Amino acid sequence: MNISVIIPLFNEQNSLEELTKKIVRIIDGMKLKYEILLIDDGSTDNSWNKISKICGINPNVRGIRFLKNFGKSQALSAGFKMCMGDVVITMDADLQDDPNEIPELYYKIIKEDFDVVSGWKKIRYDSLLFKNIPSKIFNWAARITSGIKLNDFNCGIKSYKLKVVKQIKLTGGMHRYIPVLAKNAGYDKITEKVVIHHPRKHGKTKYGIDRFLKGFLDLITLWFIHKFGKRPMHFFGLIGTIMLITGFLFSIYLGIDKLFIDLSGRLITERPEFYIALTTMIIGSQFFLAGFLGEIILRNKKIKKQYIITEKINE
Repeated sequence: MNISVIIPLFNEQNSLEELTKKIVRIIDGMKLKYEILLIDDGSTDNSWNKISKICGINPNVRGIRFLKNFGKSQALSAGFKMCMGDVVITMDADLQDDPNEIPELYYKIIKEDFDVVSGWKKIRYDSLLFKNIPSKIFNWAARITSGIKLNDFNCGIKSYKLKVVKQIKLTGGMHRYIPVLAKNAGYDKITEKVVIHHPRKHGKTKYGIDRFLKGFLDLITLWFIHKFGKRPMHFFGLIGTIMLITGFLFSIYLGIDKLFIDLSGRLITERPEFYIALTTMIIGSQFFLAGFLGEIILRNKKIKKQYIITEKINE
C-alpha cells in the first residue's frame, strides 16, 4: 500500500462523491496502490449512506462510522490505527482542501524523506474576524511555544510517514498539534507546503470562535505535558518546596521573635506572618501531594479509546 488518505467528516453528504472521485482520479494517475478511509464522526445527515454507496463501487474505499460525534481528533486517531499506506495523507471533506496537492505531498515524504509535511493555507477563503485573525494569533502562539516554524498548524491537509502516525496518540482536541506531537516523539523532519484553499461549496463550517479558546488551552496542556509529562514531580514538587521553605522560614522567624524580641505578650495568631506561614505550608503540601499522585497515575495509566465504532465497510 503506497498511500492512505484519511478523511474525517461530519455532515458532509453533498461533497463526498465529488471529493472521492477527484482523489481516485489523481492517485490512479500516479499508478500507486491506495486506500481511502472515510471516518463518519456521528453524522446526522445522509453521509453514511453516501459512504456506503461509494464503498460499494470502489473496494479501495473503506468506511468507518462512529456511534456519535466524538470529535476530529478521535476520527483521525481511528484512521491512524487502521491505515496501512507508506504515506498517510489527511484532508477535510468539505472540498476546501484540493486533492491536486496529493502528488507533491506524497513525493515530499518519499523523495525528500520528511517525516511530516504540513499544508499552509497562505490565501484563505474564510471569515476574516472569526477565522483568519484568530488563526494568525493561534499559529504565532504555537510557534513560540513549540519551536516549530510552521505558518499553519491547523491546516487539515498534511502528509506523514506511516511510522509517525502509528507512534503519536491523539486525545481531546490535539489534532491541531500533530506536528508538535510528532516532534515530541522524535520525528523532527517537519516542513510545510503552500496549498490551495477553496471557498466552501456545500453546507457551513462546523467550528465557531470557541475553538480558538479551546486551542489555546490545549496548547498550554501540550506544553506542560512535553515539559513535565514524564516527571510531574519536577513541576509540582518545585512549587511545593518553595512554598514549604517559605512557610518554614516564617515559622522560625515568628518563633525567634516571640521568644527573644517581642516580649509584649501579643499572640502569634494576631500577626499576619502566622497566616502567611500557615497558608504556604498547607498549599506547599498539596502541591507535593499532587506531584506524588501524578507520578503514581503516570506509572499505571492505560490510554483507552475515546470513540466507539458502530459499522465498517471494506474492512
